Amino acid sequence: MITGLDHVQLAAPPGSEERLRTFYTAVLGMTELPKPPALAARGGCWFQAGAVQLHLGIENGFRPARKAHPGLRVTGIEVYAARLEAHGTSITWDDGLPGHRRFYCADPVGNRLEFVERRGRPRRRDG
Repeated sequence: MITGLDHVQLAAPPGSEERLRTFYTAVLGMTELPKPPALAARGGCWFQAGAVQLHLGIENGFRPARKAHPGLRVTGIEVYAARLEAHGTSITWDDGLPGHRRFYCADPVGNRLEFVERRGRPRRRDG
């Protein structure tokens, strides 16, 4: 039985770790996790926010996926949008998911990221 999602793995080009660290920690506010020594030798880096983990592994010949992406559930989506734009990251709003606000952006190596926030529940009318 599947009980949860442990992490999402994204790829990155060799030598991109410092750019990724800056983006995921300073811009998104995630915490870098230490990789086990055997895995650290391969390069890449791991990040966490709450129960969410993103692992970025080094891939020779890296090309970012055009469609595949993690969807990051947030609160205060406007704050994330402003923070990303203030750091020079372009965002694209998408109103195609009913009951939610969301936008997409790319990390420094081109990985697509989705940020999504559920809109408030409609109030019940009595009567």
